[in-house]
Amino acid sequence: MDQTQQIPSASPLFAPARLGGLELPSRLVMAPLTRTRAGADGVPGELMATHYAQRASAGLIIAEATTPNAVGQSYPHIPGIHTPAQIAGWRRVTDAVHAAGGRLFLQLQHGGRVGHPDTSGHVPLAPSPVPLPEPLHTPSGFQDAVVPRAMTERDIGSTIADFATAARNAVSAGFAGVEVHSANGHLLHQFLSQNTNLRTDGWGGSVEGRIRFTVEVVRAVVEAVGPERVGVRVSPGATVNGAQEGDTQELYPALLKALADLDPVYLHQISADPDEPLFAEIRRTWAGTLVANPALTREEVAADGGLRRAERLLAEGADLVSLGRGFIANPDFAERLRTGAPLNELRPEFLMHVHGAEGYNDYPALERTATAR
Repeated sequence: MDQTQQIPSASPLFAPARLGGLELPSRLVMAPLTRTRAGADGVPGELMATHYAQRASAGLIIAEATTPNAVGQSYPHIPGIHTPAQIAGWRRVTDAVHAAGGRLFLQLQHGGRVGHPDTSGHVPLAPSPVPLPEPLHTPSGFQDAVVPRAMTERDIGSTIADFATAARNAVSAGFAGVEVHSANGHLLHQFLSQNTNLRTDGWGGSVEGRIRFTVEVVRAVVEAVGPERVGVRVSPGATVNGAQEGDTQELYPALLKALADLDPVYLHQISADPDEPLFAEIRRTWAGTLVANPALTREEVAADGGLRRAERLLAEGADLVSLGRGFIANPDFAERLRTGAPLNELRPEFLMHVHGAEGYNDYPALERTATAR
């Protein structure tokens, strides 16, 4: 993009908001973005601290998918929050962001069947022994998925406890709260989906059985750190990682009703579309803060970073809007949207499965762009 956007600075995206105990300077949220820049041991380093501090002008940062235990690791160089070194690494990140004036939540994600023994050292766990239908990245390159081990009652209980411990670890590392990831074909979404949850016990079968794991994880996390520190991410109808819910229209009203009783501080809907009836239904059902994440085309990202779609979601009832790709390529994305400044071009070859600063921390800010010209 080489021309200045004519965007009014009075955009509702830049109105202040409140989220639990946080005062947000805008309604623009940096979405959680898996970038595989942690160490091989899952420890965030200075590279990640610099990256997030560069983007501290977001109204809220939701830091990337982070594993609550070793078996939940999905890809190499994904960060964790279950060892002392990982907690200390995240503390360096939060200290850097706080020093730059930012606010952070941390997304907690267990990969479930999206994992490999060569990556985690463990056979993946899942609701049922149904393998991922596609190869996945491992330390030695792409490999076929293995058949996951069906979780026992003991596995379920220990995993729920690990989420609660991870939430406490995140708060001790300086995060304002955590986002429980129940989306995009990872473990919690695998329990929700009919094709990955073939169980006939109390954790499967009916809608009530399939939503139970997500509800119990959120309950444990809320009890661990308080509802004002807990968000939940969902992706109704998403088929990422081979998920097939089968009954989306019945599933989510039941899930949201059960979650509402736990009073988490926000619900985060992926690929929210105000023209779809489900978005309106979720907005009617969910009385709390709704964070909406639009599905954007490359053309929309290049044109205005998603600003117009964000404003439409706010007009249709979202309280906050999360954007992702614009934050990847623009450390000062919020300022560029607010002023209508040109956007950097995204370099997709550096998104994942590379581990250095290139395509991560070397995107120029506005002052550097102006100096270069």
